[in-house]
Amino acid sequence: MNVNQHTPMASPYGQPQPGYGQPSYAPLDGGYPAPYAPYNGPASAYQPGAPPQGPGRGPPTSGPPPVSAPQQYTQYSHSQGDMQNGPPTMTQAPPRPAVSQPYSQGAMNLSGPPHPSYPQHYGPPPSMQHVTNQMSGMQITSGPPTPAGPGYAPPHSSQPPVSTAFPGAPPPSYTQAPPPAASSAPTQPPTPSGPAASQQYYGGPPPSQQPFNSSLPPTSQQQFTSSAPPPPSSQQSFSPSSYTGPVPPPTQAPAPPVSQPQQSFLPTQPPFSSAPPPVSQPAFMSGPPPPAQGSFPSQAPPPSSQPGSFPPPGPPPTSAPSGQYPGPMPPQQQPPPSQPPPYLSGPPPPRAQMPPTSMAQSNHLPPGPQGPTCPPGPMQQPPSQPGMQGGYPPQQNGAFGQPRGPQPGYAGPYPGQPNYGAPAPAPAPAPPAQKRLDPDAIPSPIQVIEDDKTKSTEPFTTGVRGQAPPLVTTNFQVKDQGNASPRFVRCTAYNMPCTSDMAKQSQVPLAAVIKPLATLPPDETPPYLVDHGEGGPIRCNRCKAYMCPYMQFIEGGRRFQCGFCSCVTEVPPHYFQHLDHTGKRVDCYDRPELSLGSYEFLATVDYCKNNKLPQPPAFIFLIDVSYNAVKSGMVSIVCQELKTLLDYLPRENPEMDSVVRVGFVTYNKVLHFYNVKASLAQPQMLVVSDVSDMFVPLLDGFLVNVNESRLVIESLLDQIPEMFADTRETETVFGPVIQAGLEALKAADCAGKLFVFHTSLPIAEAPGKLKNREDKKLIGTDKEKSLFQPQVGFYNTLAKECVAQGCCVDLFLFPNQYVDVATLGVVPVSTGGSVYKYTYFQAQSDQERFLNDLRRDVQKPVGFDAVMRVRTSTGIRATDFFGSFFMSNTTDVELAGLDCDKAVTVEFKHDDKLSEETGALMQCAVLYTSCSGQRRLRIHNMAVNCCSQLADLYRNCETDTIINFFSKYAFRGILNNPTKAVRDTLVNQCAQILACYRKNCASPSSAGQLILPECMKLLPVYLNCVLKSDVLMPGADISLDDRAYLRQLISCMDVAETHVFFYPRLLPLTKLESGSLPVAVRNSEERLSKGGVYLLETGLHLFLWVGASVQQELLLNIFGTQSFSQIDPSMTSLPVLDNPFSQRLREIVDSFRAQRSRYMKLMVVKQEDRAELIFRHFLVEDKSNSGGASYVDFLCHMHKEIRQLLS
Repeated sequence: MNVNQHTPMASPYGQPQPGYGQPSYAPLDGGYPAPYAPYNGPASAYQPGAPPQGPGRGPPTSGPPPVSAPQQYTQYSHSQGDMQNGPPTMTQAPPRPAVSQPYSQGAMNLSGPPHPSYPQHYGPPPSMQHVTNQMSGMQITSGPPTPAGPGYAPPHSSQPPVSTAFPGAPPPSYTQAPPPAASSAPTQPPTPSGPAASQQYYGGPPPSQQPFNSSLPPTSQQQFTSSAPPPPSSQQSFSPSSYTGPVPPPTQAPAPPVSQPQQSFLPTQPPFSSAPPPVSQPAFMSGPPPPAQGSFPSQAPPPSSQPGSFPPPGPPPTSAPSGQYPGPMPPQQQPPPSQPPPYLSGPPPPRAQMPPTSMAQSNHLPPGPQGPTCPPGPMQQPPSQPGMQGGYPPQQNGAFGQPRGPQPGYAGPYPGQPNYGAPAPAPAPAPPAQKRLDPDAIPSPIQVIEDDKTKSTEPFTTGVRGQAPPLVTTNFQVKDQGNASPRFVRCTAYNMPCTSDMAKQSQVPLAAVIKPLATLPPDETPPYLVDHGEGGPIRCNRCKAYMCPYMQFIEGGRRFQCGFCSCVTEVPPHYFQHLDHTGKRVDCYDRPELSLGSYEFLATVDYCKNNKLPQPPAFIFLIDVSYNAVKSGMVSIVCQELKTLLDYLPRENPEMDSVVRVGFVTYNKVLHFYNVKASLAQPQMLVVSDVSDMFVPLLDGFLVNVNESRLVIESLLDQIPEMFADTRETETVFGPVIQAGLEALKAADCAGKLFVFHTSLPIAEAPGKLKNREDKKLIGTDKEKSLFQPQVGFYNTLAKECVAQGCCVDLFLFPNQYVDVATLGVVPVSTGGSVYKYTYFQAQSDQERFLNDLRRDVQKPVGFDAVMRVRTSTGIRATDFFGSFFMSNTTDVELAGLDCDKAVTVEFKHDDKLSEETGALMQCAVLYTSCSGQRRLRIHNMAVNCCSQLADLYRNCETDTIINFFSKYAFRGILNNPTKAVRDTLVNQCAQILACYRKNCASPSSAGQLILPECMKLLPVYLNCVLKSDVLMPGADISLDDRAYLRQLISCMDVAETHVFFYPRLLPLTKLESGSLPVAVRNSEERLSKGGVYLLETGLHLFLWVGASVQQELLLNIFGTQSFSQIDPSMTSLPVLDNPFSQRLREIVDSFRAQRSRYMKLMVVKQEDRAELIFRHFLVEDKSNSGGASYVDFLCHMHKEIRQLLS
């Protein structure tokens, strides 16, 4: 709808990354509770299986990651804070002990081989050689893939070469210190994630069979080969014994290596490569570092640890599961499915096992080259795990995962895939397996979040121009001193480039995420309402900007010069005030519009539609009463709830009654309107059966005041469920339902909101009739984009009419099958409304979630008939807008409804030069009708600095806001481009941002090092989460409706919501203290301890994961049960127990829910239970079932892309 909207997303750069697939949830039908099913969040490769507890590393308890690189990060080696973790330059200081080495902030050396690890490579392929070497080391190909692998098995033949393809790229340099304990955690659990797994749940083979996918989902695994063995640490760390899974056949490498791999981090070598890595880099190096330079290739085989090498011979540890078997396992050898997966750590979860084949696949790399064959590098990882296929088998260029074989196990490289584009060399002998990057040596989101919390103790004052606010994950108080609070406006960059050339060179998006009606915490003052009387707000004569702190008063206060366009305007006599000795008005601090960043003006009649003051808004409830709606219990639940909810309609003054009027309609194939006039003894029903020409059969008595008509309304709500209790009508209409509400608002001459409760695809003969067009065969093809576009033009036209009337639509869907959310959501999305979806709705388990969403939706502050315009100072202008709204021209964002949860993302482009002295200004003005019927203007002002040096731009960016922009840009891009092209575009832009920094801002260092700007060191991990999302990389089990639903939902999210959605919060619950939350742990299976309990929050879901060997005391405190087997996995709320732990845990759950705009249903997940697959989907640092890369692999891949751009 946006006019400006849509830039095609070609993937201008680099190769597409095919493989990114995102994991997806299987449909829940499979057995998860419905609610989750639909949504598939980012999937993580969380492996089922016991948490790592391998010997190698302590169970990852919730504890912070080991020494975790984070710290290191900070150290950058350079002043810039770049992280170098590459092999240090020769000059660097001597290596430090691995452990200590955290990741060095500055540079990560991923350079190693170009990180073949991701085979996917988005960019040009790494040099052949590198790859080759690496590959060879990896030899992923070797074993024939197991046939079983469902989806991915690479063909046997998969080209080994492929793997070899990356010729030995030298392993990246990360030197990695041995991974800290963390490593031991089994990183691999991803297994489950393997496609197989997901399928299972969703219908795929039963989990039990999957051996484990052990490797990560193939795609993912393949994805980046380089990631090479998953962090060895984790899995390897387990000693062979630790694997529970079947032992690999002898052919495979001996298990021991496995355990050793980790260690292999080659203890001998200094923690980092010998050259001392720069301090910061240490973290990364794992193997002996290549010579500082990057020369690695020649060097010893890349240390196996090198994560970088993509194809490291060993499978990435992550894959460990497969890897478990250290040696490559011939596919057939796979352990019998029955065996437990080789989980490294604990007993294998039953589910872990997948059919052997799959496992084999994954595991077995070809034995020969792979495993044993290759000498373990210094690090000697176990030979790459078979499963891994040497790291992930190289993917072909960029294809993440695509070719995956059927098998989750992913056997070898994809068969025909070209290796990174490079020719596949013959499978080279596997070089020694490379080690995988130590996950604790790379930037940790948790460390960054915790560091920010410790920095932000004082209130954030907005008076300093260009000051970046604390992160969205930090609790802080805001004092408005002239710029809008970050709760209203967050920018991607607080130092704007002065010229368009500089902006193009850096590729950093210049955007702001604006949430105009955001609710503020109780300790912050809401925007003041300013009334300038009949004259209305004071504005610039030329650009019409509203009076704000950026206006300069001159000539003794008689005129003012506009800060946006420099035009001089007379000050009206009633607004005149003298200036003090500094040139400021003496009443400056008494007037909000002269001293604050956010405030409201009372609008005059000139700002109203048709120049007349608005009527109070109306709410109309339209309830589907077809067979499915009645049978599921939805009709009776809605009617019962409305009896009490109508007392909570929105109002400005809590003391007063709401002025919002209400009306009721029920429908199936025909519409039933109800007259609920106060003077009637009983409500009257009027039926309109001619749905092709909709009209409202009554005026008086349809929209009424709740208090006046309370008895009649309650009588109606009692009667509706009884009237339709025995209905046999299964067909529904949808278009005429919205038309009916629109016509009623037109007749009453007011704005308002329609609450539509709908269950099925509208197939009855009527305007807006739809057909089932769900076609899985189109996924991944050029025609896939059509599935996200509305199938008929009717709803776009209807949306335009709704916006003109100020008719906002909120849609509550209760589908049991495909309902075409992409089409039904057009009107809600275009009118500033919301879509709520409760797939397979069951009254018992889903009622709480639905009713909480409904209550919040009805009660929340909302404005109607809104128009938003963003004005900017000379030099930049707003060019593109993302969100739930309609645009009829290029400047005005029109919203029939605007509530406190809706955010609009605005992109800016240069149209002239900016100056460092004046900075850049933006003013967002929203004209709306309040819920009491008052016309208002809400103004948010923001000033940022301008810079002529790239280093200043990179010093003051906000990664979370950049990710919010990228996700919305990508999710809109799939309407017109193949998803692969969209993913490639994102990867390419991210690589350009980081390459520009490396080239222009970082101190010179070896190409083997990955150097990231301090404020963007998390860009790769977060971008990978976007790429793996269900929208861009769906698993086989996620429905088209779920993808369309998520695409629409994310389009209007603010920064805090996209942050927790893409990188969920995972809290260990072993110790709870009142007043503070436990420190989160990273989203990876290797961080889970079998003896722990963890709470995972995504903003849409809450999971309580319970380890199989959790202490009895914890079970008693939380569930009131003695043993793990007595926990009821179907519970959706925690029992109320009289102990401090239970009380505190319930307080935490309640506080999480209070922070989000949608109610999060709690799902209890027992380790190795079937539901664990869904949970794993959110462990976003692991590989995903749908082929999404693990964080380590993706980092290697980004490093390769950056090096390619620089060369």
